Amino acid sequence: MTGFGKSVLQLPNKKITIEIKSLNSKNLDLNARIPSQYREKELIMRNTISSALKRGKVDFSLYVEQSGDETSASVNAETVKNYIKQMQDLNLPNIGSKHDIQLLEIAMRLPDALKTEREEIDETEFAEIEKALEEALAEINEFRTAEGAALEKDLKLRVSNIADLLNEIMQINPERVENVRERLRKGIEDLKENVDENRFEQELVYYIEKYDITEEEVRLKNHLSYFTETLDTEDSNGRKLGFIGQEMGREINTIGSKSNYAPMQQLVVQMKDELEKIKEQVLNVL
Repeated sequence: MTGFGKSVLQLPNKKITIEIKSLNSKNLDLNARIPSQYREKELIMRNTISSALKRGKVDFSLYVEQSGDETSASVNAETVKNYIKQMQDLNLPNIGSKHDIQLLEIAMRLPDALKTEREEIDETEFAEIEKALEEALAEINEFRTAEGAALEKDLKLRVSNIADLLNEIMQINPERVENVRERLRKGIEDLKENVDENRFEQELVYYIEKYDITEEEVRLKNHLSYFTETLDTEDSNGRKLGFIGQEMGREINTIGSKSNYAPMQQLVVQMKDELEKIKEQVLNVL
């Protein structure tokens, strides 16, 4: 499920911003972007995130802005001097004392002009970072919970639509049977053959029983009820809902193959459309 969470931690000499964004995915795919000085704590933060989010394509970013006088970066004086001397030794035109500032600007852009000393992570500071991470996770889960409520409403609507369409199918089922009877009788009349009425009725009963959809109706109703019950549970049940959706599809397909009646087949197509929307939405359920 999609979501976004953010937390800002203000420390005496720096500001730390934590952002977490999630998109739909069947499994947990966590991408972390954090400064090098916090790499040793990356596994701890990853475990905290995976425990809270379970699933999704997750982008985790930790930004640090120095706000005090302290900084871990300093000028590598010897390297910069060496760069400037080498450029002066080139004896290029227009290079002289008045261009020292320009030479310095060029030198500062060259590799290793700045050196950064690695700082040890302060455990008190990291404890604050963990709290900020929990706040960002709480925010993203609130976002996902709100989306989940809307998703639940939509899924229940789709299930209700399928149930209504199934009722319509069963209401026109007697018409289908009569339609089959008339088509068979007309076919025989076109052959201009005398027919044993008893034998005709026997064959008709066999034909109707072969294409009877009562069992499919009962099973589909059970699947619809089970889907709704599973949706109302507190447990993570996305995979179970997906499995129930597959079983619903089996029954709908069987009804379609047995219908042999255009008005009923049109209703089956509508049921399949609703089921496809359910399957798409179920992918967003944990």
